[in-house]
Amino acid sequence: GILAKDASALERLQAIDVLVVDKTGTITLGMPTVQDIIWEDTTDEKHTASVALALEKQSEHPLASAIVNHLQPQPSVPVELRHFQSRTGLGVTAEVDGHKYALGNEALMSSIKARLTGAMTEQVRIAQEAGNSVALMARDTEVVGLFVLADEVRPNAKDTIKKMQRLNVEVVMLTGDNEMVAQNVGRIVGVNNFQANMLPQDKGNAIREMQASGKVVAMLGDGINDAEALAQADVGIAVGSGVDVALESADITLINSNLRQLVKALKLSRETLKTIKQNLFWAFIYNLIAIPVAAGVLYPINGFLLNPMLAGAAMAMSSISVLLNSLRLKQVGL
Repeated sequence: GILAKDASALERLQAIDVLVVDKTGTITLGMPTVQDIIWEDTTDEKHTASVALALEKQSEHPLASAIVNHLQPQPSVPVELRHFQSRTGLGVTAEVDGHKYALGNEALMSSIKARLTGAMTEQVRIAQEAGNSVALMARDTEVVGLFVLADEVRPNAKDTIKKMQRLNVEVVMLTGDNEMVAQNVGRIVGVNNFQANMLPQDKGNAIREMQASGKVVAMLGDGINDAEALAQADVGIAVGSGVDVALESADITLINSNLRQLVKALKLSRETLKTIKQNLFWAFIYNLIAIPVAAGVLYPINGFLLNPMLAGAAMAMSSISVLLNSLRLKQVGL
């Protein structure tokens, strides 16, 4: 269940000091569901929902897919999008019937100077304190809708992080979600060191800073927002359920998206390097001793000569020792 693109990736993995993890689709399952929708003006709810559906159909983000899955079965009206734009790490924007619509996170709302009413601000706070993600929808400069989304934490995430920490690897979570959601997920899985509201380039810069301080960094991610960070890290690790650009940017892929395989990959990497060093010893020790003795280095001292057949057998034993020692790697477990 572990695919390494090349041997050097497996070799670098054993040296990591820090594991940087994304949240959505990595620590969580990446299958969010809409828990609630709050509209500022319910009189135009059907048209606004139709615009939201049209916008999110154009996005590849897991939260967008959740909104589409929730809205698609409901009655809608035809919507024509103009000047559609996907803004990585923020959300999507487009023009409909002369109005500018935006659907995304709070950073997107801030960038377009969209205002939240007091009641909507309170709803955002309640959702985030409960550990849910929020997607805001704006028309021109007014926030008109709020989507409350929940994403379940992977069952083995906490156990995996605890084992990585026991292996002396610091775990840091970088997420584009807000601080309260990041804190809630961090508390559940045991990650105290996290940074929230991160854009894709922010994740890459954070890894560069860690590397500049002398740390060897691995990045675990799944989405398009992780591509730069995966490429920047000393070892990029993608979960198999991720998008193509993440898988392409990664050095190691966990095929079945089982985070426990991450622990096995680290142990396998460490054991592989240790085995290489042991094999170098076994490959040379027989030859360093047997060949000079067979050549007669001891003859002037005590008249001893090694039978060439025994010397040949010793050389064969060096190969057998290397082989048997390497086969022990099949026993590396979690």
